[in-house]
Amino acid sequence: MSRPVSRVLTLLELLQSGGVRTVAELADRLGVGERTVRRYVDHLVDLDVPVESVRGRYGGYRLAPGHRMPPLMLTDDEALAVLLGLVAGRRTGITAAAGTAGETAAAKVRRVLPERLRHRLDAVLDSLTFTTAPTGSAAPEAAVLLPVADAVRHHRPLAIRYTGGSSGSGSGGSGERTVYPYGLVAHAGRWYVTGRDLSAGADRTFRLDRIHGARVLPGTFEPPPGPGPAERVLTALATAPYRHEVTVRVRGTAEETRARLPRSVAVVAAADGEGQGEGKGEGEGEGWCRVEIRAERLDWLPGLLASLDRPFVVERPDELRGLVADLADRLMDAARGTPPRD
Repeated sequence: MSRPVSRVLTLLELLQSGGVRTVAELADRLGVGERTVRRYVDHLVDLDVPVESVRGRYGGYRLAPGHRMPPLMLTDDEALAVLLGLVAGRRTGITAAAGTAGETAAAKVRRVLPERLRHRLDAVLDSLTFTTAPTGSAAPEAAVLLPVADAVRHHRPLAIRYTGGSSGSGSGGSGERTVYPYGLVAHAGRWYVTGRDLSAGADRTFRLDRIHGARVLPGTFEPPPGPGPAERVLTALATAPYRHEVTVRVRGTAEETRARLPRSVAVVAAADGEGQGEGKGEGEGEGWCRVEIRAERLDWLPGLLASLDRPFVVERPDELRGLVADLADRLMDAARGTPPRD
């Protein structure tokens, strides 16, 4: 590559890093005079790269939004980061690109890489193995994600067409809804928007892959104080209706217990008036907290409660007490070396 062309591409890379670059700064970075910098800028403009001239004491050049993406300059590390991000995002379901968009984007990046670098990156991707199975695809459509994000950022009402139930108190259902969106949250391979459902008069959490149309409405709203969007989504998932409603008292502070339980599974709060001071009998001097869990099955809960390594009391349901006792018997048999019971 000839030296002038190389410097023009370096100029483009400097401008792509963002902000306004003064002519003096660019001349120093390129090792040329200021007149040459202006000539290089003219070359970029001739290539339809949207370079803007900023006047004033702190003026210079910057890239303006154009009708098409300008050529990208990626270092070896940047190219590897982009490709690994696309691969990891596709496997975890977090890539916000429906269909084959992630694969075609990766193919375009690889196609323009120098042969030396392309072979090295292919070696990394071909030899990479994941320890977890790929998640099911739940990527939202760009036509949904972009207006939702715009409404969240500017505190604008949002009209959506929704299919399926929503998480949170009450029943979500399907149909047209008007929402005050508080925030976007990515969790466990899915995208959620949480906000005030004006149709139901209650807070709701909606999965973006179940939204089939989103439109920003006129007006604005003020987000309420209190928990952030992530905490709202985790609480909605933990309190969604399931077959069993479990309540357990655990000795220890709510903070200690909460740190040992997935927040999307359990809601932990201090037990009112239980063990919070002296003379409380069973919980004297240490305190208790209350754990609420919704679950379709109970068989996995005894192991989870045992992993807390704290005294606990099952308040409901009675069936869980029997499962905890069965686990305790099996653990005692294992400790004594007794053969397993039938």
